[in-house]
Amino acid sequence: MIGDLLAASRPLSWINTAYPFAAAYLLVAGGVDARWVIGTLFFLVPYNLAMYGINDVFDYASDLANPRKGGVEGALLSPQRHRTVLVTSVALCVPFVVALVAWGSPVSWLILAISLFAVIAYSAPPFRFKEVPVLDSVTSSVHFVSPAVYGFALAGGEVTPGLVALLSAFFLWGVASHAFGAVQDVVPDREGGISSIATALGAARTVRLALACWTAAGLLMLLTGWPGALAAVLALPYLWAAAPFRSVSDADSGTANRGWRHFLWINYACGFVVTMLLIVYALDAG
Repeated sequence: MIGDLLAASRPLSWINTAYPFAAAYLLVAGGVDARWVIGTLFFLVPYNLAMYGINDVFDYASDLANPRKGGVEGALLSPQRHRTVLVTSVALCVPFVVALVAWGSPVSWLILAISLFAVIAYSAPPFRFKEVPVLDSVTSSVHFVSPAVYGFALAGGEVTPGLVALLSAFFLWGVASHAFGAVQDVVPDREGGISSIATALGAARTVRLALACWTAAGLLMLLTGWPGALAAVLALPYLWAAAPFRSVSDADSGTANRGWRHFLWINYACGFVVTMLLIVYALDAG
């Protein structure tokens, strides 16, 4: 059972939610404390188990027809495991949420509430935002941007033009990432009667939308000042991975999985570069 829970939480993606919180909090607070530890642990495992576990439970019927499921890109849990996944997700999240609320402020409570609502509403009925084209990509982006926004709020950060540009770029990155990820599932989603941004726009137009969002995200990073502006070049690897599929047909949309697999590893490489830039920022600030 532990193996099933681990698979449902998508270990390969843990860093995508924990890192934004940890980096944002650290930049504002200037050091590590109990709130940083608890918040980072929460967004590392419990948050991901809830987000992906709920998705795996309510997408089980359609996932059966999706050849990508059953590995690192999505667990395929038997119905007998579904209740355990849902209960464990809640049980694991509650202690962390209680502690974070106790340490937070009304602003941080609101952001955390929005983040958790997005986690549930994306997959669970009656909301099922994942089946509302465009809103699916917006909600998915909130999953990754909200930990960063929450980190800033919990640490008492101030809103600045550079911060707005940074978070806007991150949001567009999230929209692009979800949209491009949806392209590879156009065929199984349509066969399963599931709507998505890619089933609505078509594979090629969705890839082009993702390319536009990544480009806009890179341009926005130019407005963040030194050394954040250097991160504008990080849009290039994503453009490289997705560009070959800009004219892919709906019938061949599954081939975009090649680009998606590149995307998963590009995230790690870009995360390393972002870490180096944060170190430079911290040294300059010091």
